[in-house]
Amino acid sequence: MIKSLVLALIMVDVALNVTGQLSLKYGMSRLGNFALTFSTLPPVFLQAALNPYVLLGLLCYGLGFLVWLIVLAKAEVSYAYPLISLGYVFTAILARVLIGEAVSLTRLAGIVVICLGVFLVARS
Repeated sequence: MIKSLVLALIMVDVALNVTGQLSLKYGMSRLGNFALTFSTLPPVFLQAALNPYVLLGLLCYGLGFLVWLIVLAKAEVSYAYPLISLGYVFTAILARVLIGEAVSLTRLAGIVVICLGVFLVARS
């Protein structure tokens, strides 16, 4: 029972992190193109701080952090932390579907390797 609850909390954490990452990406892409110089960074940071998608991403990360603290209290970190790598899988897939990012065959092969590793860790 406790192991399945911990696994569910890990999946909640993964979902929050994926949502946070995609929200941050979408929010920052809405700022448009800007020069990467020291003088342009303060206004960009201000725009980002006021962007609702960026704020949603930060909220998701904060909630994910709180969930992760509960996971760490109840599971071995050597079990739980590798499962977080599922976030790479879901982020890549959803970035392709929702944002239209390119996912090459090499990236897909890496995702398959990650899935195999997660499978092995979850069975332990």
